[in-house]
Amino acid sequence: MKVIVIGAGLGGLTLAQGLRRAGIDVVVYERDGVRGRAQGVSLHVDDRGVSALRACLPSEHAAMAEATMGGPRERTLMLSEVDGALTIAGAQPSDGVAGRPRPGRQVHRPLLRAVLLTGLEDVVRTGAEFTRFERRADGTVQVWLADGGTDTADVLVGADGIGSAVRRQYLPHARVVDTGRRMLMGATALRAIADTELPELIGHSPAGVRVHGTMMVLGVLRFTESPVAARQRWLPALPLSAVAPVEDYAMWALPITREQLGAAGSPAAMWRQAQEVIVDLPSVLRLVVAEAWPDITVALRIGTIPPIPAWPAGPVTVIGDAIHLAPGFGGNLAMQDAHRLCEALVETDRGRLGLIDAIDAYEETMRRISFSAPAAAKAGT
Repeated sequence: MKVIVIGAGLGGLTLAQGLRRAGIDVVVYERDGVRGRAQGVSLHVDDRGVSALRACLPSEHAAMAEATMGGPRERTLMLSEVDGALTIAGAQPSDGVAGRPRPGRQVHRPLLRAVLLTGLEDVVRTGAEFTRFERRADGTVQVWLADGGTDTADVLVGADGIGSAVRRQYLPHARVVDTGRRMLMGATALRAIADTELPELIGHSPAGVRVHGTMMVLGVLRFTESPVAARQRWLPALPLSAVAPVEDYAMWALPITREQLGAAGSPAAMWRQAQEVIVDLPSVLRLVVAEAWPDITVALRIGTIPPIPAWPAGPVTVIGDAIHLAPGFGGNLAMQDAHRLCEALVETDRGRLGLIDAIDAYEETMRRISFSAPAAAKAGT
């Protein structure tokens, strides 16, 4: 069996690792460069993401990923300003109930992606833009790339995110709806705000504060193990460049509107816009943004894909943001999809289940879990 994966994000790479580990031929085509597209520096990983990593990755990769996560995140804090100082005004448990996030740990997203890429250098083709596919009479799928190249496989998987070119052709009636909301996200070296007492106040928990209608979300990542030391211990094949510049930091996010973002296009322009948005927030929070790394500031579009009726299974399928959007949870759902699809394809490769039946079972489970939980899109960071 051969599988073509379009998109080298967390879902596509988790799937590729799992398939390779099972001895299944896989190739990944990624439109962008080795670093991929900007998606923010942090991700809250819960049990779904961890289970997928443990199941699909070689043990040393999974150990590296977990060693470089932050501490346990078991509640979400709400902060307020009292006499000029931030205090904890309330807290909610992270229990996955009523749209609340599940307990988990924060990860450095670019580092996790670098771990997922390690060992796949010979199967990931960057700068290779997928344009279209065609189902052939023999049951295989042929794909075309923007440079004129083609490839053929038994299965095509669209793991290419919210703007999925695979979904546009495969499920043209699945439309992305722009909500008009945006999320400005960035990060600040923890050493730059060490004297503010803010890191000690919130600990490992995500925290939010609202002043005069402006909301800011914060989270501190203190690596459980130094990324450099963890690499030496668990995954020496990981490029040193992926860990050497990484340090403890605070992530921050600002929910804003499309109109508030305006024409800010570069990371530096988005960083400057973030400083304007928080002008009424407490001084310590203004300091967090002022001391941020400008070049990693991003603005994410918040969209939705309304659930669509079940479609007949075939040798083409989709995972993650290509079919269901859940801001704050998308990485977990993409990795969960990858885990389940990998298990289904392994069953086919072992001769225990027909290919179309395997993909149908995966898609039915994905629809049942993802399409029935719209509240997930409202939760956590």
